[in-house]
Amino acid sequence: MQALIHLLEQKFLKAVLSAFPNLPGEAVSIEITPSTQEKFGHYQFNSAMKLTKLLKIPPRSIAEQIIQRLETTQAERPFIEKLEIAGPGFINITLDKAFLGHSVHGILSDPHLGIEKPQKQQKIIIDFSAPNTAKEMHVGHLRSTIIGDCLARVFEFMGQDVLRLNHIGDWGTSFGMLIAYMKEQAPEVLSGQQTTDLTHLVTWYKAGKQKFDADPAFKKKSQLEVVALQKGDPLSLKAWKIICSISSQAYQEIYDLLDVKLLDRGESYYNPYLADVVAELESKGLVQVSDGAKCIYLEGFQNREGEPLPLMIQKSDGGYNYDTTDMAAIRHRIQEEKGDRLIYVTDAGQSTHFQMIFAAAEKAGYLDRAKVQVDHVPFGLVLGPDGKKFRTRSGDTERLMDLLLQAIEQAEAIIEKRSPDMPAEERNKLARALGIGAVKYADLSCHRTGDYVFSYDRMLKFDGNTSAYLLYSYVRVIGIKKKVGGEAAKAAENQPLQIEEPAEASLALHILRFNETLDVVARDLLPNRLTDYLYDLADKFNAFFRDCRVEGSAQQNSRLQLCEAVARTMKQGLDILGVPIVDKM
Repeated sequence: MQALIHLLEQKFLKAVLSAFPNLPGEAVSIEITPSTQEKFGHYQFNSAMKLTKLLKIPPRSIAEQIIQRLETTQAERPFIEKLEIAGPGFINITLDKAFLGHSVHGILSDPHLGIEKPQKQQKIIIDFSAPNTAKEMHVGHLRSTIIGDCLARVFEFMGQDVLRLNHIGDWGTSFGMLIAYMKEQAPEVLSGQQTTDLTHLVTWYKAGKQKFDADPAFKKKSQLEVVALQKGDPLSLKAWKIICSISSQAYQEIYDLLDVKLLDRGESYYNPYLADVVAELESKGLVQVSDGAKCIYLEGFQNREGEPLPLMIQKSDGGYNYDTTDMAAIRHRIQEEKGDRLIYVTDAGQSTHFQMIFAAAEKAGYLDRAKVQVDHVPFGLVLGPDGKKFRTRSGDTERLMDLLLQAIEQAEAIIEKRSPDMPAEERNKLARALGIGAVKYADLSCHRTGDYVFSYDRMLKFDGNTSAYLLYSYVRVIGIKKKVGGEAAKAAENQPLQIEEPAEASLALHILRFNETLDVVARDLLPNRLTDYLYDLADKFNAFFRDCRVEGSAQQNSRLQLCEAVARTMKQGLDILGVPIVDKM
């Protein structure tokens, strides 16, 4: 079924055009929003004031004529119970209880919760996580990975064709430096005769960087290794592949723990395209040479001194950089992958960079915003308890694996305290779900553009807007079904669902808003809209459970259906967030 808000928009548009036939359809903008307080209705029509400018009629008179058209026949509004004009011309809309009951009953027979697949599937390409080869994933990669995965899950559930890309930093000067150092210190690793791990790579990388900065001869040797690598020297490529493989294995441990799926397509993937991209941009007259470097200057972009800010696509020494790679990537994603929407999930510090990439892609003719939507999804910092950038006690950046394992460890301590008799295997499994779920939910429940303070104590609480509270509510819902009995619950699904009490109507309405919530997340790319929805769903269920007896009541069949709809919606919502589901707490 369509989202309720879209059904209302269609009905009101029809009523507006019927009441005012001289209005051109394209000039009519229908604005309907959920009511801020349910005592005033379920939705609110807000367009009368805008229509006043076109019709030169008082907004209240416009609202009256719209209601008259909606009330002409009952068939025109079978799902509306009441319409009231408020203020200067708002129309408060209360939906019919029978319609709410029928609609909730309907989604129980649909494994997709009544949410229609798109008539035309979009190809959506999401670039997220993006660690650097030969470096540990740290707390700075947390948000990109979690937010990107959540957005991918949203679009996948909505039926879009999603390509999850991991734009790994796996190319450039640093690899020449690392290969040169390892040829001196660990030649057996580069030849494949000896295995190692990422910890050793990181150590060699740091030592190599120190030597690169201090030793001109080593610096020259490193630069020659870069040239050899870029030219495809077999030995250099073999060494590079070994380094990438070691790094990939370490990253995959984290992705497995987080249940995140990605297609690795690092900077190296676009290396064959870089020269062609630069030549193409030059041929289109977009390139200016500045101090030997090839740059694109875009209107509206300046540095702090007010000077034009260049997008450098080739360095003075002939090398390429991030700007070149991102120009090649956006061209490939549009022309080769045929992406309809490109989403880049990176920290807010890269906002200007991506604005410039998008603007340059438009000037180059790669990007037509009428056909392809591009979004940079910026996010704030993860802060420590002191309100500063999250670091270890020694001042180093926190390793992401350490942070995740600590969350699991703390979750296990809480479970052991709450349920000391729980078998160890069951406790370990639950701790992993709670710990990982807590980290993910704490991140996603914050507005992504802001910073947030990382706190195990707060994110693992069983009350408030946390994953533990939602999982506890979910377990409580499915516990009702178990208590009543599986046969009774199954039989109830075939009975009509009747809504009588206010708490029932409020819960039913909220269940039916899952569809429009996902639409909002997909439009604004803000996962906290979904966490807010699920938190409200848990609260509304608890209010319903408090006010409306289920087991043994005359309304047991209807109320069991409401419980089942809550459970399915909450389970699906948590899955979209990437929060592991548990059936026991």
